[in-house]
Amino acid sequence: EKHKPNIIVINGENAAGGKGITEKIYRTFLEQGAHVVTLGNHAWDQRDIFEFIDDAKSLIRPANFPEGVPGKGIVYVQVEQMEVAVINLQGRTFLPAIDCPFKKADELIEEATRRTPMILIDFHAEATSEKQAMGWYLDGRVSAVVGTHTHVQTADARILPKGTAYITDVGMTGPYDGILGVDREAVLRKFLTSLPVRFEVKEGRSQLNAVLIDIDEKTGRANKIERIVINDDNPYLE
Repeated sequence: EKHKPNIIVINGENAAGGKGITEKIYRTFLEQGAHVVTLGNHAWDQRDIFEFIDDAKSLIRPANFPEGVPGKGIVYVQVEQMEVAVINLQGRTFLPAIDCPFKKADELIEEATRRTPMILIDFHAEATSEKQAMGWYLDGRVSAVVGTHTHVQTADARILPKGTAYITDVGMTGPYDGILGVDREAVLRKFLTSLPVRFEVKEGRSQLNAVLIDIDEKTGRANKIERIVINDDNPYLE
């Protein structure tokens, strides 16, 4: 209500108790105002994803998943007089070996620029180096490269020299007192014993992490990227 964003993109990768997304949760996100929901390495954790992903117009999974898997990796959103392309990619460092995200980015950006100068990238990756590499590789070719996956928001939001907004990781929305959102006692038990432990989402206080990006709709260049952090130690202030 304060910022009145034209488009809202949510990474729903861990929305179902930390493991993927369900159709009900996906539709709830849309009802709450999301225009696009992206995924990542937990895309297939919920069995019912296979039943609805092909029909979910606003849900995308990493575009560099192997050829032939369900779903899509790019979506175009019409907002007022603007069209925005949103692309989902996944890194390969410390994650499963899939198709090259850099080459897939080249392919989809070439397609998207025929329709719109405004292109947003959700790069779901583990390694900071791989995320930074993607940011520099795409500088001036897309409006924003926003990292997801590692749950903790990084303090490196910036506009790169050629006009691309960048942040290594936007951070999670979920439990505030867990360890990456997981019940901390279970995680500590795992570290202390090295025994198998069932992880559960931490109950209790919550946090919200996001970024707000201002983009020139004619050029696609980002004017500003602002980090948003809301929790009990950083309460939301009007």
